[in-house]
Amino acid sequence: MRRSLQLLLRGRGFDVRAYASGLDLLADPTILSADGMVTDYRMPDVDGLMILARLREQGWKGGAVLITGFPSPDLAERAKRAGFEKVIEKPLVDAALFDAVERMLRAA
Repeated sequence: MRRSLQLLLRGRGFDVRAYASGLDLLADPTILSADGMVTDYRMPDVDGLMILARLREQGWKGGAVLITGFPSPDLAERAKRAGFEKVIEKPLVDAALFDAVERMLRAA
């Protein structure tokens, strides 16, 4: 999934960095220069909400989109409070992802 999203977004002209895990993302010293982030909700090491919280603690102000295969009103509300601009359900529709990323980057 990660590689597919990376290729799709690069094909649309976005500069994309992809990580094997949330902890790999958080360990990247250049991550705070990113304009935006697309992250999954459920990952083996940390969830997407925690990733955004840790980035915000470090002063990152970029936009964020959360993708999930486990949508719920509770998750949508928690994601909104955490600072995600959009929650997109899996399976992803390319147009919905591109639209969410473009809107997120315009707002950032």
